[in-house]
Amino acid sequence: MTEPSSHYDNAPELQSLSLGQETHYDNSFDAKLLQAVPRSLNRDGLNLTNPLPFDGVDIWTGYELSWLNAKGKPIVAIATFEFCSNSVNLVESKSFKLYLNSFNQQRFASPTLVEKQLTSDLSHCANGKTKVKLMLAADFSTQDIVGPQGDCIDGLDIEVQDYEFNTKYLVDSISENTITEKVHSNLLKSNCLITNQPDWGTVEIHYHGPKINHESLLRYLISFRQHNEFHEQCVERIFNDLMIHCHCEKLSVYARYTRRGGLDINPFRSNFESAPENVRQARQ
Repeated sequence: MTEPSSHYDNAPELQSLSLGQETHYDNSFDAKLLQAVPRSLNRDGLNLTNPLPFDGVDIWTGYELSWLNAKGKPIVAIATFEFCSNSVNLVESKSFKLYLNSFNQQRFASPTLVEKQLTSDLSHCANGKTKVKLMLAADFSTQDIVGPQGDCIDGLDIEVQDYEFNTKYLVDSISENTITEKVHSNLLKSNCLITNQPDWGTVEIHYHGPKINHESLLRYLISFRQHNEFHEQCVERIFNDLMIHCHCEKLSVYARYTRRGGLDINPFRSNFESAPENVRQARQ
């Protein structure tokens, strides 16, 4: 199967992004730094139309958020951002980082006002519902690190020679037995659609339906290794491919990606369960 990226070629929505360009860092707060990428760029290629076959959320964690209080004293916080998967746009990550950096010299009378500013600006960029929650430094010690849910399939002793994305591994990969199962893999790697930088993640798959052969599933996940798409797009592709080829009755796909530039991105898609708490894993 050829790399499924032709629907991105020469897309004008991608040509104007700051991603991959020389960056100028300004000390002035500027909401216009945020740049949107239409979710339709990926979904049209997957034939995902409304109503979508899933609900979900993109959970981001911002570890490098700081501003000045009313007296000019710096405040630091960790922020959780939740973008509804039915928003029109996803927020391009480099523009998000530049936007957050623009808070550094901006004065706010209270953390509540920071939350309101973030919620307003991000909701406008995403053109959809966005939630923001701040954790101040006094509560940093309450942060937990958890392991992924389900059985790990990475221990399978397989030989791999082909690293091009291919859905063929999922063809004829199911048995007649119907089960409910949770599995995960730490071997998910894809590349940024614009810069080709590696994106590392752990993916959790929870499904009810015909039993999926673990070796076939692992080979499929490894085939993302040289695939170029944004985090959210990869998760929706996995969901779509499993529904088509493995005939899942119920399915959740959740990826926890390692952070870059102080941000991690954790897309969750499901047709039967609600999004999990935002709790980071060891590599995050």
